[in-house]
Parts: sequence; structure tokens; C-alpha cells
Amino acid sequence: MTVWFVFAVPFVVMFFALFMERVESRLRPGAVQEDEVEELLENARPDEVRALYGHGIGRALELFRLRRRGRGKARGRRVRDLTRTH
Repeated sequence: MTVWFVFAVPFVVMFFALFMERVESRLRPGAVQEDEVEELLENARPDEVRALYGHGIGRALELFRLRRRGRGKARGRRVRDLTRTH
């Protein structure tokens, strides 16, 4: 019985590691980059800070990316409305 246990445990660990690698690879594209967070925190506007506080880092980064691309000025009023909490 012990012999089977000695041989089975490494295989179970190996398959678990392979499974977790597949899970991690699916999560990686949606991950937040460290340099984007640093840039957001250094250059955030009040509406982006409100979005960070009220809706989380994802929404704040979305607003920050829109502003960086130059679309933030045209959509300024809509962005402000979206960051308000009801």
C-alpha cells in the first residue's frame, strides 16, 4: 500500500501543477499591470479616484486608459456620471 502511495503522490502533484498552469494562463490576459497602476496613482484625476474607491481598480484603469487615449475629454460628462454612486 505504501509503495502505491509513494508512486501516486508525485503524479497527483504533477497533474495538479499542469492544471493550475492552464488556469493561470487564462487569467493572465485580464491581469492588471504594475506599471499601469503606478501611472494611475501618480496621475489620477478626481473622477478616476472616485471610480477606484467606488468601483475598484478595473473601472479606474478603464477611465484612465480612455483619458490617455484622448477620448476622455469628449466623454467627460458621461464619465463623471458613471463614476457617481447611487
